[in-house]
Amino acid sequence: MIIKNNTTKLLVTLSFLLILPFVQKQWLNLNSLDINNISFYSILYYLSGAICPSIVYINSLKNYTFYNFKRDKIHNIKIIKGKRLLFLVAINLIFLSYLIADYIYINYDLIFNLFLEGVNVPKPDIPQLSFFIFLISILLIFKKSRFLLKKIILVNFILISFYLWHLQINNISVYDQFYIYRYFGLNDLNLINLFILIFIEISFYTWSFLSYKTNLSDWIVPKPQKGDLIHFLNIFIFYFFIIIYYSILT
Repeated sequence: MIIKNNTTKLLVTLSFLLILPFVQKQWLNLNSLDINNISFYSILYYLSGAICPSIVYINSLKNYTFYNFKRDKIHNIKIIKGKRLLFLVAINLIFLSYLIADYIYINYDLIFNLFLEGVNVPKPDIPQLSFFIFLISILLIFKKSRFLLKKIILVNFILISFYLWHLQINNISVYDQFYIYRYFGLNDLNLINLFILIFIEISFYTWSFLSYKTNLSDWIVPKPQKGDLIHFLNIFIFYFFIIIYYSILT
């Protein structure tokens, strides 16, 4: 019954996301017919830019933060241990920590370039970046701080999304000196912002699987089973519709 209710909510949410960009475009057209600079429809259109990022925030925090994995008896399933486990843990933790640190820097770079012109934000050098990666890695290890970090990531996504929405509404050009342009070689900054979050979500899911309960303290991680991949499939389906939303909106 719970699974059915969750599926129904997800379908309603995804259907809403497919309709929303057409409604937003209609508000924009109605606003263009208004002589006044500020109208009811212009306010609606401006505020509507927060709807999709808010949906992403709520859904990710609720469904893609604390994972539960089914575990059979450890001697009945294939396991990962030793050097292979060390390699997976190190690569995933460093990669995820780097993505988070870089994503937060993108936010600061946008703030200073858009609202504090003339103030350059120096990119962290290797020692500073290493320190941030180490700090984030420590936060990812503990459950409470991991939850706080996930909130920061999602708030970061909302802020960047709203900056980009503001730029789009006001026809403000964004030049390639912005740090966010380094990613993927895309011109659509909304998709760049979204793809970075998707990579973080996937890596965060992988880290949650590796560090689940006593996996790391026992230094034994069972290989993923079919049921474990459902979470990954849910991430793919949800963000696929978010990509469609931004593609239609653009």
